[in-house]
Amino acid sequence: MTINRLLKITLIISVAILFNFNLLFFTIIIPVLAKEAIQVCIKNVCVQAEIADSDSLRQRGLMFREKLMTLEAMLFVFKTEAMHIFWMKNMNIPLDIIWINRNKTVVDIKTQCQPCKDSCPQLIPSRRSLYVLEVSAGFVEKNKIQIGDKVEFNPFP
Repeated sequence: MTINRLLKITLIISVAILFNFNLLFFTIIIPVLAKEAIQVCIKNVCVQAEIADSDSLRQRGLMFREKLMTLEAMLFVFKTEAMHIFWMKNMNIPLDIIWINRNKTVVDIKTQCQPCKDSCPQLIPSRRSLYVLEVSAGFVEKNKIQIGDKVEFNPFP
């Protein structure tokens, strides 16, 4: 067998292995790692929200994300209703933040929250909540979301 023939065989085997890895990665591994999502509706508008329901997911939140589409969000789910304080450290995008109580009622809203790197102000709600929804800045104003609005959670299809 010549060296050229061995190189061709090696190349073909390498391509086959790479193809099989990509097939495995994109059809099995990625869907398993995909974040759980839920549909959150306020008034007549619904967003697809990633769920942050563990300490590590809540701590990371949307930090370091480069963008958040108009109808995308993150829903922070806590174990107890409390004064859940947020900040915008290591964020790259401005957000509107909506606090929701156990009765699924909006109890506080902070709009146009800007990213920060060093000295970051705390975003303190005026009332206790069980859930906090982070959406793109401008979402609250555009959709006329107000304190007292009812919220619905639906498993995302």
